[in-house]
Amino acid sequence: MNLLELYLLLNMAFLPPVMYVIWIRNTERYNREKWKTIFLCFIWGATISIIAALVLEVILHISIESSINDENLFGLITVVVIAPIVEEFTKPLALRLKSVKKELDELEDGLIYGAVAGLGFSATENFIYGWGFLSGGLLFFLILISLRSFGGCLLHASATAWTGYGYGKTLMKHTSLIRVIPYFILAVLVHAFYNSLLSFDIFGALVGLIAAFTFTLISILIIRKKIKTLDNAHP
Repeated sequence: MNLLELYLLLNMAFLPPVMYVIWIRNTERYNREKWKTIFLCFIWGATISIIAALVLEVILHISIESSINDENLFGLITVVVIAPIVEEFTKPLALRLKSVKKELDELEDGLIYGAVAGLGFSATENFIYGWGFLSGGLLFFLILISLRSFGGCLLHASATAWTGYGYGKTLMKHTSLIRVIPYFILAVLVHAFYNSLLSFDIFGALVGLIAAFTFTLISILIIRKKIKTLDNAHP
């Protein structure tokens, strides 16, 4: 990899998620979140979260690989079950950080911090995948990293936002953490559905890609609308 390729990789992997972070954070008109706390959530997603997810996924792969002989079934379980559950577990743990937790004083805050942690995760994931894309040539790299910078980023943001919202609600309403589980399940289902649209060649790869991108765009717009609604309710 030469310096130009490294420069392109870093920019294409991290710049779109950072722009999305600004977009999500500025959805609030009142009492916008501090940049320091936003940064912490992003860094958690980009480092600790993705490392923890990789370790857990490897452990789960090894534990079930010997009991599943069908490669297609194993791939299905990996993409639609293991990856969504593991990743949607590690990303929102950013909200448990002491400095982040104390900033969760409005219902929309959990949505924002959850989305930011998801975007941090997607930035590093973009870098990892992008490194591999470079072996196919510059044009191949630019096309695939651009697709990931849209679909993958917005998927991680919109899915993890729901768990963040559930966690924020438990803090403000002083309820049991068990109340987060339905929101975690929703995050996993959003993630799994997106992955399934990209993985199953039922209607053709192009149709699946368009369907996945449409789904993730609708998902992030729902998150932003909810942030605006909650923000306007308590200016």
